[in-house]
Amino acid sequence: MYAFKAYNYPKPELLYELIDQFIMPNQYKLYEEVLDEDKEIIDLRTVLMGESKDSIKREIYQKLSAATGLKPEWGILTGIRPVKLCGELIEAVGLDEAKKVLKNEYLIDDGKIDMIIKMYEYQIASFGKAAPNSVGMYIGIPFCPTRCLYCSFISSQAENEKIEAYVDALIDEIKAIGTRLDKSEFQIESLYIGGGTPTTLSENQLNRLLNEINRYLDIDKIKEYTIEAGRPDTINFEKLKIIKTHGCERISINPQSMKPETLVKIGRSHTPVEIEKAFELAHQLDFNSINADLIAGLPGENLSDFNASLSKIIDLGADNITIHSLAVKRASRLKDEDPAFHYKQSSITNSMTAKGFKTLCDEGFEPYYLYRQKHMAGAGENIGYCKAGKAGLYNIRIMDEHQSILALGAGAISKRFYPEENRLERIPNVSNIGHYINRLDEMIERKDKMFFNQKGEDIC
Repeated sequence: MYAFKAYNYPKPELLYELIDQFIMPNQYKLYEEVLDEDKEIIDLRTVLMGESKDSIKREIYQKLSAATGLKPEWGILTGIRPVKLCGELIEAVGLDEAKKVLKNEYLIDDGKIDMIIKMYEYQIASFGKAAPNSVGMYIGIPFCPTRCLYCSFISSQAENEKIEAYVDALIDEIKAIGTRLDKSEFQIESLYIGGGTPTTLSENQLNRLLNEINRYLDIDKIKEYTIEAGRPDTINFEKLKIIKTHGCERISINPQSMKPETLVKIGRSHTPVEIEKAFELAHQLDFNSINADLIAGLPGENLSDFNASLSKIIDLGADNITIHSLAVKRASRLKDEDPAFHYKQSSITNSMTAKGFKTLCDEGFEPYYLYRQKHMAGAGENIGYCKAGKAGLYNIRIMDEHQSILALGAGAISKRFYPEENRLERIPNVSNIGHYINRLDEMIERKDKMFFNQKGEDIC
């Protein structure tokens, strides 16, 4: 049992995140207040007398590394956006000095440093910096046919009547915000419709929603328009045709795995055959780009299973592939069933992501964006890979955090970026679908105050 003192540390949750990369929560105690007696095994003695927060984290890292033999490749970094940090350092002190800071101050592995530098350079070469008046727009459809084993997202299975009421409210929000955008300085750069699973909507609901989007948003000026088709069992030719007809050229089809037994185990209600059929339909309609997601570290899978899934997705013609390291969310069924699962999966998950990196690079894909999450197996990362010209603009901007985001729908979180202060301010919509419908005027008024300097009268 380990014990730590970290008296008066301003954000102790960051220390918990760091320690959790080495040992399980039941293997240590972090004391945040002064004790009458000395109980620590590893003694930090941090009263913050001139010491920086990072120096305390380095001491924890070095002592736990010596005690456990582990050396997490992301060093003391607990944030989810390493590429953003890298870019800001390069812009502030130059490339060579940024490398030194990442290695010596954050203790990041050389391979990871090289990777995020290349990603930053690729992002700048592909899209440059976001224009000051540009915004990304997210529209959320918080419904799924089933709930996955590892998931805690705000999504639900719902009867058609409830979905219909939600679509009505969402269209009202789109109308209100679109009308305001027309009179503002803001220009939508990218539009992302996600969830949940947007294709849980019926053909009529999807067609009606996209009609209203085209009516109230200036689609012709948008650089990238993505719809997360998502679950293959919700995809058919008619829905894809509706998506294509309304001007969307980029979709996601998300298998997570191509192994039938795994799909059953994790609560996915589709088969590998349905995945293949969804890709076939998408190719018939000639979408410009198809993204696919795979998860490394799923229950019961070995390296051979993961490699087979990845090879199949490449063969099916995905030109944009995201490999996620399994993150076991606190409110997920998997967390309830086995609280230590993501610790047990560390080795196999890291082997899978390393193999995925090599395979995709050998196949002509470029790693172009990255983010991390809490409770990830192997303390790893999620990486998006793309063929030339197929990078996801919205993905890059949302992780870079130098652009405002207008987010519509239940649980959606808008963010206003203030470039002079390099600061984001969050403007959340309520997550509960019923509350969202009933409090829609309030959700719009929040954006009025933050984006449009209005009081919210005459909302629709």
